[in-house]
Parts: sequence; C-alpha cells; structure tokens
Amino acid sequence: AVEMFQAAADGEIKALWIACTNPAQSMPDQATVRRALQRAEFVVVQEAFATTATCEYADLLLPASTWGEKTGTVTNSERRISRVRSAVPAPGEARHDWQIAVQFAHRLEARLRPGQPTLFPYPTAQADAGAEAIWNEHRESTRGRDLDITGLSYARIDAQGPQQWPYADMARTGKARLYEDGLFPTPDGRARFVPLEYRGVAEPRSTRRPFSLTTGRLRDQWHGMSRTGTLGHLFGHAPEPALQMHAQDMATQGLQDGDLAYVTSARGTIVVPVQASAEMAPEQVFLAMHWGGEYLGGHASTGTRLAGVNALTTPAFCPTSKQPELKHAAVKVLKAELPWRLVARAWLPEGEALATRNALAALMDAFPFALCVPFSGTVPDGSAGTPRTGVLLRAGAHDAPPEALLERIEALMLLDRPDALRYQDRRHGQRRSARLERPEGPEGHTTLAAVLLAGDTRADAWISALLLQGLPAEAYGRQLLAPGAQAPAALRDASQDQGRQVCGCLGVSDTAITRVLEGCEGSDGERLAALQGQLRCGTHCGSCLPELKRMVRTTPAKALATR
Repeated sequence: AVEMFQAAADGEIKALWIACTNPAQSMPDQATVRRALQRAEFVVVQEAFATTATCEYADLLLPASTWGEKTGTVTNSERRISRVRSAVPAPGEARHDWQIAVQFAHRLEARLRPGQPTLFPYPTAQADAGAEAIWNEHRESTRGRDLDITGLSYARIDAQGPQQWPYADMARTGKARLYEDGLFPTPDGRARFVPLEYRGVAEPRSTRRPFSLTTGRLRDQWHGMSRTGTLGHLFGHAPEPALQMHAQDMATQGLQDGDLAYVTSARGTIVVPVQASAEMAPEQVFLAMHWGGEYLGGHASTGTRLAGVNALTTPAFCPTSKQPELKHAAVKVLKAELPWRLVARAWLPEGEALATRNALAALMDAFPFALCVPFSGTVPDGSAGTPRTGVLLRAGAHDAPPEALLERIEALMLLDRPDALRYQDRRHGQRRSARLERPEGPEGHTTLAAVLLAGDTRADAWISALLLQGLPAEAYGRQLLAPGAQAPAALRDASQDQGRQVCGCLGVSDTAITRVLEGCEGSDGERLAALQGQLRCGTHCGSCLPELKRMVRTTPAKALATR
C-alpha cells in the first residue's frame, strides 16, 4: 500500500477504491497519503462509518454492512471455519461488500461486453444464496492445496459446527496440525527456512531528532476507533491522546505532565500533551496508533491540517511483506508555547453525544492544537448503574480565537441556554460558562452538567472532578466563574479521589482498587480474590486482569507495611 499511495501521489494511479480500511488515519507518512487522495481523479470509499478520515476524500461513498449484519463464514487464527448469520438487517442502502463488488461488475460488463453471459453469476438479491455461491467457488480453488476445504459445505458446517482446514474431499474431519507427514507446499516437498540478518531501524536517532517514537495499541481501542471511538466508557482507561515520555527526558525538555509539545519527524509535526511514564526508557516516547486526525488535530502555521500520529511515521517498509515500519521513527520533542487554552466538558442527552463530538471535531482545525473525545461516567465502587456520556474538547492557541467560534462551541455543549452562568473578560481573552442541572424530584442534588474554561484553565482539575463525579455543585456557582486554580476547601481532594479507570466494564478506578488492597492481607491470589469480591473488577471481560495483578503485587497492605 505504501508504494500504491506514492504512485497515486505522483499521478501514476488515477483512481482508488478503498474498502474496509482507513488509510487517511492508518497509513504512515500522512502528508503523502493525503496528497495521493487529493490528486487521484476518482476515489471510491466503501465504508460502514461516515466519520472516518478517508471518507472526506471520497468522490463516491458506498455504505457497507457491518459485522453484525453480514452472512457467510469466518475463519479464526486456528484455521477453524464458522458460519456467520446476520443478527440485524443492514440499514438504509448499506450492502455487503461482495454485493457491492458484484453489482458494480454487472454494470461494468454491461458496458464492456453487452449481451454476453455474466461472469459474476451470484444472486445479489438473496444474500445467503449469493454468499454461499461465492464461498463454493472459493472452496473449489483450494482443491489439492494445503488449505484444501473441498470436503466442507455450508450444510456440513451447519450440521457439525465449526471445522478446521484442511478438510479435503472425502475426509471425515479436519486437521488440527498441518504437515504431520513431513511434506510441505514447496516443489520438492521440503521445508525451507529463510535466514535473515539483523537490520537496524530505517531512521536512527540523531542529535537533531534524539527520540525514538514507537506506536502501539491501547487496551480498550481498535485500529482507528471508527467503532470503539463512539463509546465513551472505552476511553476510561486512556481518556485523551498523550505522548508518554521518561520523566528525566521531560525535565530536560522543560516539560511537565499536561504540557503541550511539538513532536516533529522528517515528515511532519503534531501537537500533543505529554505524560510521564515509568514504562518509557530514556530517549523513547510512545503515542498510541489510534490517535488520528479524527481525535487529535489542529493546524500548522502554514494552515495545513495536522493529521495525528501517522503524520510522523516513516514509509520505509519490509521488501518482502511490504509492511511499513510503523514501530519506529526519529523525532524531536519541544515545548509548545500556546498560552491561550480552552477546555470544555459536558454531559449530553442520550443519543446526542456522538453527533456533538463529530460537530466539535470539525472545529479542531480552527486551533493550532485541539483534541476531542467522548467520556463516560465512572462507578468508583463497582456498583451497578447506567453511565452517562459526554464530550471533552481541549484546544490551545497563541491568542484568543474569534468570539463566534467560542459561541459555537458553547451552543454545541448546551451552554447557550438562558440558565447558564457566564463570565467574560474580552481584554484578557478570558471566558467561562457553566450549566447546573437540578434534580427532577425531591431527592438528589444539583450537579454540574457542562462547563467551558477559556484563557485561564488552571481550575480544570477540580472542576472536572466536580462534573465527572456528580458532586453537589450548587454552592460553587461563583467559584466556577472565578479565574485561578484554587479549589474550594471541600473539593481539594476530589481530583485525587477521582483516579484513573482500570476496569472499563464496571468503571472501577485505581484509587478504589488501592483502598481495598491496602486493607487486604494474604497471598497475591487471596488478595486478588478479595478485591474482586468487593469491587467485581476483572470479573467480566478480563482485559484489566494483568493490571489488577500488577497492582496486587505493588500495593502492600497497610497492616503489613506498619509491622
């Protein structure tokens, strides 16, 4: 794909058809990729989610079905083939990928070979029959090969359940292990080992770019987050984009947690908050692969839109697999002096958060730095409850932006209502607005539903805790609008108590886990069981279990620590 996009950027490829991928987020060297998408004369994007970065470049946007709407088969990593059936119908004009391809082929062959029998005799009007016909053709193409599945059929999989390949004609079962007979799919039947010599990184560190940037996954996110990024509770473990650095490197660069930094490679620059991490070695930095331009943005001094983490990564690739070297790029990290800041948070009505986030994300290009992510309410003690959903917008600039832009943000955050509290100092670029939400019945208390801090945002720590934890807020109306970082006495510990979410299923924070572990004695297994008995963290999907076990090992019981 790297070579293909370079050819399109050079004008050698005139048309691109992109299905089930998001190259304007996932490919390295985004400047070249976006130049290719702009230069191509015709770009078709076949996609289920219209919010991906690549959709912006589509001349023709074809709505595709998603996993829960598909019918056919799926093969897992142990070569086991299972039947897949639609759980829900595809909405609107959305069609299965194979239907789109076949219907396009029918129209094309009507122009190129009119009156002749079709080369694509698959019934697109009957999804199950069409998918089976295509699978049967694929099945025949495997005959005599190491992946031979000529002994399988939809009927057999339906009757006997998932089956492993190879499953040749006349076979009774599949094979759990390949090449047991010592014969391999080579001309002489012998296995071949490929000796490889070590190769250093394509782009070593230098005095000009002294840091090694690596990218990777976050625990609760998937690829470009077109799907997982719609759910606020999946951001609890890693709420915002952040460049992780060794604390010593941050001190050398004059950076503190939360400061903005320019991160620059030979291909581009982005602006991102920094975060100290004990997992980073000196001269190493990490930024998750998911943070594309849909969530992390802004504009350069030239007006060019910033494109997320892959604006930095190198297009160097393995000559055999063609896989790009996304895990290493040489970068420099410098503090970004953007004195004017904005932070806006709001709980939003159910069903409106996604549309609001998309509308706010469209405004990110108005600032030199911006990020926009959803968030969800946490349940620190692991009790049951329905989490609320909200949206967070952060931005930074050299000077205050036009007032109309701030008014637009306030309107999207529902801060333009008559009952909103407001403060403004145009001379110094200061602006604050807040909206309180009163309980509908006699029970409950007034909470902070939305807030915008512009100019001076130092109070964000205690104000965000007030909003996220749903603490009583009626007494703090004046302090919500006052400049400065000083928190009310009753809320000075609120930001520490909030903690970081560890268990996404039940919204359990690290502070809640630490409190329980400090009161638990026994072996690691006994302490983990006691923790799960009280908070239930790690008892659902299990993705937080590795972190829970680390916390068990590193958090001593207070009773033991004082002996």
